[in-house]
Amino acid sequence: MSRDDRLFLHHMRDHARKALALSRGKTRAEFDADESLRSALCYLLQIIGEAASRVTRSTQAAHPEIPWTNVVGMRHRLVHGYFQIDDDVVWKTVTGELRPLPAAIERLLEH
Repeated sequence: MSRDDRLFLHHMRDHARKALALSRGKTRAEFDADESLRSALCYLLQIIGEAASRVTRSTQAAHPEIPWTNVVGMRHRLVHGYFQIDDDVVWKTVTGELRPLPAAIERLLEH
């Protein structure tokens, strides 16, 4: 794994942790009512996806436990489809699908 891959993986892990911390203890109603929270979580998901897109194909292929295509795809949807962001998808991603990502990346970095 290249030094750049490690850097991008650290960015992914750290920003996933930030998104999880921001959403911890929040309800869906609080998410819906807080534009700053929605914007912050979208931004953090964009960073995670951008960093994922920069991890080399060889590292991605060696670690299929990370849903690379989905992570990068979410970034594309948020950036290019900003005018029709689905809050249901963002909330589901942050409160469900994102949870295992920091630990998975941490295991990858330990090797």
